Amino acid sequence: MIDTFTATALWGAVVVSGLYHGVNPGMGWPLAVSAALMDRQRSSLWRALGALALGHLLAMVAVLLPFGALMFLAEWQDPIRIGAALLVIALGIYLLFNRRHPRFLARVPPSRLALWSFLAAMAHGAGLMLVPIYLGICQTIGADTGHTAAARLMTGNTGVAALVALAHTLSMVIAGGIFAYVVYRWVGLKALSRSWFNLDLVWALSLVFVGALSLATMH
Repeated sequence: MIDTFTATALWGAVVVSGLYHGVNPGMGWPLAVSAALMDRQRSSLWRALGALALGHLLAMVAVLLPFGALMFLAEWQDPIRIGAALLVIALGIYLLFNRRHPRFLARVPPSRLALWSFLAAMAHGAGLMLVPIYLGICQTIGADTGHTAAARLMTGNTGVAALVALAHTLSMVIAGGIFAYVVYRWVGLKALSRSWFNLDLVWALSLVFVGALSLATMH
């Protein structure tokens, strides 16, 4: 039987993590504001946000699909989920002590926002944060995986990975888009630079929290 409460909570976590990533300036919405201000066109804001969303979506899919492919091994689901949770916790601890942003992101030209977004999501572990949540969703859907054909289970997991990536990216671009439009329309980047908020510490702690929560909710 599908645990409806657990499934709802996990899908909620997908959306909330997307909103959180969207609000975080490190995911790129200030770049969309900058593009619109430089071009003096509102349409540049939406194009930039679209490019950022595309790069983020591709990063989510690139991280989730390999784990989805592994999850068809029903007897190894728990070890895979434990390994993923420990990996997320390890990245969070690493980022707690290393606050420097990857320098290679500064080398990506502004005209390649999709590539920048993809690399930023990979470097900050945005996709990795979703892995324990995604694996939990797969288990709630495939509770009777021992009696399910491997090919069917793998196909189902791939579909879930796509839905998780889409739901997460959509909530991210909505949250980031709202911030970007407010800054572009009324605040401006100069005012933003005087009241910049940094979520690096929160980001690292959230990775540790998600990994620990995944371990705690295993059965």
